Amino acid sequence: MKKTLINFVVVLSLFISGTQGFAQKLITKTGSIKFQATMPSYEEVAAENKSVSAVLEQATGDFAALVFIKGFRFKVALMEEHFNENYMESEKFSKATLKGKIEDFDVSKITNTPKNFTLNGDLTIHGKTKPVSVIVKVSKAANGVIAIGSFEVKPEDYDIEIPSMVRKKIADKIKITYNFLLVK
Repeated sequence: MKKTLINFVVVLSLFISGTQGFAQKLITKTGSIKFQATMPSYEEVAAENKSVSAVLEQATGDFAALVFIKGFRFKVALMEEHFNENYMESEKFSKATLKGKIEDFDVSKITNTPKNFTLNGDLTIHGKTKPVSVIVKVSKAANGVIAIGSFEVKPEDYDIEIPSMVRKKIADKIKITYNFLLVK
């Protein structure tokens, strides 16, 4: 647990440091990520993590998010155990990250109406990093912005093995939905 906490502090410090000032950054430690991998006629395969950290540099559009895998909560405890031990190997691969840049980001043009932006970056899951391009809907909030959206990933792209006996019960593409309230 201490190692995980130290890793979290180090990663978050790296996200927060390295620019002109703290006031330029919008952050959250209570972002939400949900994933849905349910197949029709089978038990729901879905989970949510409500303690995702994210940082947005307003001046540049640089963005980073960090999620601890063990923070995902399932309706069924046994499914959560299998997710952590058998699929995600969360003792070995404790976190997932998304680091990139929101293209043409201009905070002065953000209103209460969500505006679509493209986030180009690198998604790291299960120790494997792949480039991604994600649509982010950004709108104004008190003291910051709301960033929401969704995208899909394939488990095999991140070397996540799904045993053949349960393969038909899990979607080929996992839908990931995120919601961040980023504030000063």
